[in-house]
Amino acid sequence: MAGKRETKQERLMRMTERERPLWEAGALVGGVDEAGRGPLAGPVVAACVVMPPEPLLPDINDSKKVAEKKREALCEEILRCAVSVGVGVASVEEIETLNIKQAARLAMKRAIELAKPARVFVDAERDLDVSVPQEGIVHGDAVSYSIAAASIVAKVTRDRMMLELDAQYPQYGFAQHKGYGTQAHYEALRAYGPCPAHRRLFIRSAFAPK
Repeated sequence: MAGKRETKQERLMRMTERERPLWEAGALVGGVDEAGRGPLAGPVVAACVVMPPEPLLPDINDSKKVAEKKREALCEEILRCAVSVGVGVASVEEIETLNIKQAARLAMKRAIELAKPARVFVDAERDLDVSVPQEGIVHGDAVSYSIAAASIVAKVTRDRMMLELDAQYPQYGFAQHKGYGTQAHYEALRAYGPCPAHRRLFIRSAFAPK
């Protein structure tokens, strides 16, 4: 017999297990996540979101598990409800100079410095160069309410940036694939070559002989 499907309330209780003791102590805890490590184009964007203990938003979940329209609406709810939100961006130039991992960490640092939490839960990263206490949590966007909220803000913010790039460079289809390496994106790259929004090192790797 298949296991019982988790209700929204059960998920909320599970995903706030780490936050609740801190909330009870009056601590402002920020969740930190990023979007855009894997694409061939566009920046990497991180968010640090400090959510209050009440009200809990029942639809908060890992951004990858939330449909695009719902994600957009949830992002607006989070922005209205949050105690503070910081968004950090690392540019294509910084990705090329630092490498994607270090650029993502830089974006996270920028987001934390803007949100000013008392401590942070970070998705999959640790030892960030910030002054607040931090805890890295593997698959944090699936197990921490605060990190899940940050994953939604980071994803929606980056998607909106890719829509702006689509208006500048419509031939690549950024509005559809958000810079990821789809077949249509590869075909556009073969037809037009890269634009300034493309990560040259990623493209060289993608087109390198196997």
